Amino acid sequence: MKLATLDNGSRDGRLYCVSNDLSRCASAEAIGATLQEALDNWPACAPKLTALATALNNRQLAGKPFDQTKFHSPLPRAFQWADGSAYLNHVELVRRARGADMPRSFWTDPLMYQGGSDSFAKPHGVIACRDPAWGIDFEAEIAVITDDVPAGICADDAACHIKLVMLVNDVSLRELIPFELAKGFGFFQSKPSSAFSPVAVTPDALGEAWQGGKLCLPLVSHLNDELFGRPDAGIDMTFNFPALIAHAAKTRALSAGTIIGSGTVSNKSPDGAPGKPINAGGLGYSCIAELRMIETIQMGEATTPFMRGGDRIRIEMFDNDGHSIFGAIDQQVAIT
Repeated sequence: MKLATLDNGSRDGRLYCVSNDLSRCASAEAIGATLQEALDNWPACAPKLTALATALNNRQLAGKPFDQTKFHSPLPRAFQWADGSAYLNHVELVRRARGADMPRSFWTDPLMYQGGSDSFAKPHGVIACRDPAWGIDFEAEIAVITDDVPAGICADDAACHIKLVMLVNDVSLRELIPFELAKGFGFFQSKPSSAFSPVAVTPDALGEAWQGGKLCLPLVSHLNDELFGRPDAGIDMTFNFPALIAHAAKTRALSAGTIIGSGTVSNKSPDGAPGKPINAGGLGYSCIAELRMIETIQMGEATTPFMRGGDRIRIEMFDNDGHSIFGAIDQQVAIT
Protein backbone atom coordinates (compact mmCIF):
# COMPACT_ATOMS: atom_id res chain seq x y z
CA MET A 1 0.00 0.00 0.00
CA LYS A 2 1.21 3.49 -0.88
CA LEU A 3 -0.04 6.64 0.83
CA ALA A 4 0.49 10.35 0.18
CA THR A 5 -0.68 13.71 1.49
CA LEU A 6 -2.18 16.25 -0.90
CA ASP A 7 -0.97 19.79 -0.26
CA ASN A 8 -4.31 21.59 -0.01
CA GLY A 9 -3.06 24.61 1.88
CA SER A 10 -3.91 23.28 5.33
CA ARG A 11 -1.29 22.36 7.94
CA ASP A 12 -1.74 18.60 7.56
CA GLY A 13 -3.03 18.20 4.00
CA ARG A 14 -5.41 15.44 2.97
CA LEU A 15 -4.75 11.70 2.83
CA TYR A 16 -4.63 9.90 -0.53
CA CYS A 17 -3.96 6.35 -1.61
CA VAL A 18 -1.58 5.97 -4.59
CA SER A 19 -1.37 3.11 -7.09
CA ASN A 20 1.72 0.91 -7.00
CA ASP A 21 2.96 2.33 -10.30
CA LEU A 22 2.45 5.92 -9.04
CA SER A 23 0.18 6.70 -11.99
CA ARG A 24 -3.13 7.24 -10.15
CA CYS A 25 -4.45 8.23 -6.76
CA ALA A 26 -7.71 8.34 -4.85
CA SER A 27 -8.84 10.32 -1.83
CA ALA A 28 -8.84 8.39 1.45
CA GLU A 29 -10.60 11.14 3.42
CA ALA A 30 -13.56 8.87 4.16
CA ILE A 31 -11.15 6.59 6.06
CA GLY A 32 -8.85 9.18 7.60
CA ALA A 33 -8.74 12.88 6.83
CA THR A 34 -4.97 12.97 7.36
CA LEU A 35 -2.18 10.44 7.60
CA GLN A 36 -1.77 11.26 11.29
CA GLU A 37 -5.44 10.45 11.88
CA ALA A 38 -4.98 7.11 10.10
CA LEU A 39 -1.90 6.32 12.20
CA ASP A 40 -3.74 7.20 15.40
CA ASN A 41 -6.38 4.64 14.44
CA TRP A 42 -4.22 2.22 12.44
CA PRO A 43 -5.90 -1.10 13.43
CA ALA A 44 -9.24 0.23 12.16
CA CYS A 45 -7.97 2.30 9.23
CA ALA A 46 -5.32 0.00 7.75
CA PRO A 47 -7.73 -2.69 6.44
CA LYS A 48 -9.91 -0.03 4.81
CA LEU A 49 -6.89 1.69 3.26
CA THR A 50 -5.66 -1.68 1.98
CA ALA A 51 -9.04 -2.33 0.37
CA LEU A 52 -8.93 1.09 -1.28
CA ALA A 53 -5.40 0.43 -2.55
CA THR A 54 -6.44 -2.95 -3.94
CA ALA A 55 -9.37 -1.41 -5.80
CA LEU A 56 -7.11 1.30 -7.21
CA ASN A 57 -4.43 -1.16 -8.32
CA ASN A 58 -6.99 -3.53 -9.87
CA ARG A 59 -8.61 -0.57 -11.69
CA GLN A 60 -11.91 -1.23 -9.96
CA LEU A 61 -11.57 2.40 -8.97
CA ALA A 62 -10.57 4.91 -11.63
CA GLY A 63 -9.01 7.49 -9.35
CA LYS A 64 -7.23 10.43 -10.95
CA PRO A 65 -3.71 11.06 -12.28
CA PHE A 66 -1.10 11.25 -9.55
CA ASP A 67 0.95 14.43 -9.87
CA GLN A 68 3.58 14.11 -7.16
CA THR A 69 4.49 17.80 -7.40
CA LYS A 70 1.12 18.61 -5.81
CA PHE A 71 1.83 16.53 -2.71
CA HIS A 72 3.53 17.40 0.56
CA SER A 73 5.75 15.22 2.72
CA PRO A 74 3.50 12.33 3.86
CA LEU A 75 3.45 13.90 7.34
CA PRO A 76 3.74 17.68 6.76
CA ARG A 77 4.41 17.89 10.50
CA ALA A 78 4.91 15.16 13.05
CA PHE A 79 4.89 14.65 16.79
CA GLN A 80 8.47 13.44 16.64
CA TRP A 81 11.38 13.20 14.18
CA ALA A 82 14.45 11.37 15.46
CA ASP A 83 17.30 10.73 13.07
CA GLY A 84 19.87 8.02 13.68
CA SER A 85 23.26 7.58 12.08
CA ALA A 86 23.29 3.90 11.29
CA TYR A 87 25.87 3.97 8.47
CA LEU A 88 29.11 4.26 10.39
CA ASN A 89 31.19 4.81 7.26
CA HIS A 90 29.46 8.19 7.01
CA VAL A 91 29.97 8.89 10.71
CA GLU A 92 33.66 8.10 10.49
CA LEU A 93 34.21 10.31 7.45
CA VAL A 94 32.40 13.39 8.75
CA ARG A 95 34.08 13.07 12.14
CA ARG A 96 37.47 12.90 10.44
CA ALA A 97 36.53 16.09 8.61
CA ARG A 98 36.07 17.76 12.02
CA GLY A 99 39.24 16.20 13.44
CA ALA A 100 37.22 14.04 15.84
CA ASP A 101 37.96 10.41 16.73
CA MET A 102 35.52 7.52 16.27
CA PRO A 103 34.70 6.14 19.75
CA ARG A 104 34.40 2.35 19.95
CA SER A 105 30.99 2.71 21.62
CA PHE A 106 29.56 3.96 18.31
CA TRP A 107 29.64 0.35 17.07
CA THR A 108 27.32 -0.83 19.85
CA ASP A 109 25.22 2.20 20.79
CA PRO A 110 23.43 4.11 17.98
CA LEU A 111 23.82 7.83 17.46
CA MET A 112 20.54 9.76 17.31
CA TYR A 113 19.39 13.36 17.45
CA GLN A 114 15.90 14.82 17.77
CA GLY A 115 15.14 17.09 14.83
CA GLY A 116 12.55 19.78 14.29
CA SER A 117 9.25 18.23 13.24
CA ASP A 118 6.77 21.10 13.50
CA SER A 119 7.07 21.90 9.79
CA PHE A 120 8.66 19.73 7.11
CA ALA A 121 9.60 20.95 3.65
CA LYS A 122 7.78 19.86 0.50
CA PRO A 123 9.46 17.15 -1.59
CA HIS A 124 9.01 19.28 -4.71
CA GLY A 125 9.87 22.66 -3.29
CA VAL A 126 12.83 24.66 -2.08
CA ILE A 127 15.62 24.34 0.43
CA ALA A 128 15.33 27.80 1.94
CA CYS A 129 18.52 29.29 3.40
CA ARG A 130 19.44 32.85 4.34
CA ASP A 131 23.19 32.49 3.84
CA PRO A 132 25.02 30.09 1.47
CA ALA A 133 28.12 30.49 3.67
CA TRP A 134 26.39 28.21 6.17
CA GLY A 135 27.39 25.23 4.00
CA ILE A 136 24.17 23.82 2.55
CA ASP A 137 24.31 20.06 2.11
CA PHE A 138 21.75 17.39 1.28
CA GLU A 139 21.64 14.04 3.09
CA ALA A 140 19.83 11.20 1.35
CA GLU A 141 18.34 8.76 3.85
CA ILE A 142 15.62 6.21 4.55
CA ALA A 143 12.97 6.80 7.24
CA VAL A 144 10.16 4.83 8.84
CA ILE A 145 6.93 5.90 10.52
CA THR A 146 5.76 4.00 13.60
CA ASP A 147 2.51 3.46 15.42
CA ASP A 148 2.48 3.73 19.24
CA VAL A 149 5.67 2.15 20.61
CA PRO A 150 5.90 1.25 24.31
CA ALA A 151 8.87 2.41 26.36
CA GLY A 152 11.62 -0.14 26.90
CA ILE A 153 10.75 -2.26 23.88
CA CYS A 154 13.46 -4.59 22.57
CA ALA A 155 14.61 -4.55 18.94
CA ASP A 156 13.02 -7.94 18.20
CA ASP A 157 9.60 -6.60 19.20
CA ALA A 158 10.02 -3.19 17.55
CA ALA A 159 9.80 -4.43 13.95
CA CYS A 160 6.01 -4.82 14.05
CA HIS A 161 5.64 -1.12 14.90
CA ILE A 162 7.03 -0.01 11.52
CA LYS A 163 3.99 0.96 9.49
CA LEU A 164 5.42 3.00 6.62
CA VAL A 165 8.75 3.57 4.87
CA MET A 166 9.85 6.66 2.94
CA LEU A 167 12.89 8.62 1.76
CA VAL A 168 14.22 11.80 3.37
CA ASN A 169 16.52 14.69 2.58
CA ASP A 170 17.86 15.63 6.00
CA VAL A 171 19.38 18.99 5.09
CA SER A 172 22.50 20.04 7.00
CA LEU A 173 24.24 23.40 7.31
CA ARG A 174 27.77 22.06 7.58
CA GLU A 175 29.56 25.25 8.55
CA LEU A 176 27.26 25.70 11.57
CA ILE A 177 27.61 22.15 12.88
CA PRO A 178 31.08 22.40 14.49
CA PHE A 179 30.11 25.46 16.55
CA GLU A 180 26.93 23.80 17.80
CA LEU A 181 28.58 20.50 18.66
CA ALA A 182 31.39 22.32 20.45
CA LYS A 183 28.81 23.50 22.97
CA GLY A 184 28.15 19.84 23.87
CA PHE A 185 24.41 20.14 23.46
CA GLY A 186 23.64 18.85 19.95
CA PHE A 187 22.14 20.10 16.67
CA PHE A 188 19.59 22.88 16.35
CA GLN A 189 20.40 25.78 14.01
CA SER A 190 22.43 23.51 11.73
CA LYS A 191 19.40 21.33 10.96
CA PRO A 192 16.68 23.18 9.00
CA SER A 193 13.48 21.52 7.77
CA SER A 194 13.79 18.05 6.26
CA ALA A 195 11.76 16.88 3.27
CA PHE A 196 10.31 13.41 2.74
CA SER A 197 9.37 11.52 -0.41
CA PRO A 198 5.89 12.21 -1.82
CA VAL A 199 4.86 8.62 -1.12
CA ALA A 200 5.12 6.47 2.01
CA VAL A 201 5.00 2.69 1.49
CA THR A 202 4.02 -0.18 3.79
CA PRO A 203 6.89 -2.66 4.33
CA ASP A 204 4.91 -5.55 2.77
CA ALA A 205 4.59 -3.57 -0.49
CA LEU A 206 8.40 -3.44 -0.75
CA GLY A 207 8.60 -7.21 -1.21
CA GLU A 208 12.07 -8.76 -1.00
CA ALA A 209 13.66 -5.32 -0.84
CA TRP A 210 12.57 -5.12 2.82
CA GLN A 211 14.80 -7.58 4.66
CA GLY A 212 15.85 -7.74 8.29
CA GLY A 213 14.50 -4.28 9.07
CA LYS A 214 16.49 -2.72 6.21
CA LEU A 215 15.61 -1.44 2.74
CA CYS A 216 17.96 -3.28 0.40
CA LEU A 217 18.09 -1.18 -2.77
CA PRO A 218 20.33 1.62 -4.09
CA LEU A 219 19.40 5.15 -3.05
CA VAL A 220 20.00 7.40 -6.06
CA SER A 221 20.98 11.07 -5.79
CA HIS A 222 21.44 13.51 -8.67
CA LEU A 223 23.03 16.89 -7.97
CA ASN A 224 22.30 19.41 -10.73
CA ASP A 225 21.17 16.51 -12.95
CA GLU A 226 24.47 14.61 -12.58
CA LEU A 227 24.58 11.26 -10.80
CA PHE A 228 26.16 11.87 -7.41
CA GLY A 229 25.54 8.62 -5.55
CA ARG A 230 23.80 5.25 -5.61
CA PRO A 231 24.93 3.41 -2.46
CA ASP A 232 22.88 0.39 -1.40
CA ALA A 233 20.77 1.18 1.67
CA GLY A 234 20.90 -2.46 2.78
CA ILE A 235 24.70 -2.59 2.97
CA ASP A 236 26.93 -1.21 5.74
CA MET A 237 23.91 -0.35 7.92
CA THR A 238 25.22 -1.21 11.39
CA PHE A 239 21.87 -0.70 13.16
CA ASN A 240 18.62 -1.71 11.45
CA PHE A 241 15.36 0.15 11.98
CA PRO A 242 14.07 -2.06 14.82
CA ALA A 243 17.33 -1.38 16.67
CA LEU A 244 16.96 2.36 16.08
CA ILE A 245 13.36 2.31 17.31
CA ALA A 246 14.37 0.39 20.44
CA HIS A 247 17.12 2.95 21.07
CA ALA A 248 14.66 5.85 20.75
CA ALA A 249 12.16 4.12 23.06
CA LYS A 250 14.65 3.14 25.77
CA THR A 251 13.28 5.58 28.34
CA ARG A 252 10.03 6.87 26.81
CA ALA A 253 7.15 5.71 24.67
CA LEU A 254 6.91 6.87 21.05
CA SER A 255 3.61 8.25 19.79
CA ALA A 256 1.97 7.08 16.59
CA GLY A 257 3.40 9.16 13.76
CA THR A 258 6.95 9.13 15.10
CA ILE A 259 9.50 9.25 12.27
CA ILE A 260 12.84 7.47 12.69
CA GLY A 261 15.62 8.14 10.17
CA SER A 262 18.52 5.93 9.15
CA GLY A 263 21.11 8.64 8.80
CA THR A 264 22.99 9.26 5.55
CA VAL A 265 23.22 6.10 3.45
CA SER A 266 26.89 5.31 2.91
CA ASN A 267 28.89 2.34 1.58
CA LYS A 268 32.52 1.41 1.86
CA SER A 269 34.46 0.10 -1.15
CA PRO A 270 34.66 -3.71 -1.47
CA ASP A 271 38.20 -3.58 -0.02
CA GLY A 272 36.94 -1.84 3.11
CA ALA A 273 38.29 1.57 2.15
CA PRO A 274 36.02 4.65 2.03
CA GLY A 275 33.69 4.67 -0.95
CA LYS A 276 34.79 6.13 -4.28
CA PRO A 277 33.12 8.89 -6.32
CA ILE A 278 30.97 7.98 -9.31
CA ASN A 279 33.61 9.30 -11.75
CA ALA A 280 36.16 6.95 -10.16
CA GLY A 281 33.96 3.89 -10.67
CA GLY A 282 32.48 3.89 -7.18
CA LEU A 283 28.94 4.12 -5.84
CA GLY A 284 29.35 7.75 -4.91
CA TYR A 285 27.81 9.43 -1.89
CA SER A 286 24.56 10.58 -0.32
CA CYS A 287 25.92 13.95 0.78
CA ILE A 288 28.55 16.44 -0.32
CA ALA A 289 30.44 16.26 2.98
CA GLU A 290 31.63 12.70 2.26
CA LEU A 291 33.03 13.66 -1.13
CA ARG A 292 34.78 16.66 0.41
CA MET A 293 36.36 14.39 3.01
CA ILE A 294 37.63 12.01 0.31
CA GLU A 295 39.08 14.98 -1.57
CA THR A 296 40.81 16.12 1.60
CA ILE A 297 42.30 12.65 2.15
CA GLN A 298 43.48 12.31 -1.45
CA MET A 299 44.43 15.88 -2.37
CA GLY A 300 44.91 17.66 0.93
CA GLU A 301 41.87 19.91 0.53
CA ALA A 302 38.20 19.80 -0.43
CA THR A 303 37.37 21.26 -3.83
CA THR A 304 33.67 20.43 -4.28
CA PRO A 305 31.55 23.32 -2.95
CA PHE A 306 28.46 22.93 -0.84
CA MET A 307 25.13 23.80 -2.45
CA ARG A 308 24.48 27.32 -3.64
CA GLY A 309 21.44 29.25 -4.80
CA GLY A 310 19.75 27.51 -7.73
CA ASP A 311 21.42 24.13 -7.11
CA ARG A 312 19.07 21.17 -7.37
CA ILE A 313 19.06 17.81 -5.61
CA ARG A 314 16.93 14.83 -6.67
CA ILE A 315 16.69 11.75 -4.44
CA GLU A 316 14.87 8.62 -5.60
CA MET A 317 14.78 4.84 -5.26
CA PHE A 318 13.88 2.35 -7.98
CA ASP A 319 12.74 -1.26 -7.87
CA ASN A 320 14.51 -4.01 -9.79
CA ASP A 321 12.43 -3.19 -12.87
CA GLY A 322 13.48 0.45 -12.82
CA HIS A 323 10.21 1.85 -11.46
CA SER A 324 10.22 4.65 -8.91
CA ILE A 325 8.96 3.36 -5.56
CA PHE A 326 8.43 6.51 -3.48
CA GLY A 327 8.40 9.24 -6.09
CA ALA A 328 11.22 11.77 -5.96
CA ILE A 329 12.46 14.40 -3.57
CA ASP A 330 13.36 17.16 -6.03
CA GLN A 331 14.41 20.39 -4.35
CA GLN A 332 16.19 23.57 -5.40
CA VAL A 333 18.16 25.85 -3.10
CA ALA A 334 16.61 29.28 -2.63
CA ILE A 335 18.61 31.97 -0.83
CA THR A 336 15.96 33.89 1.04
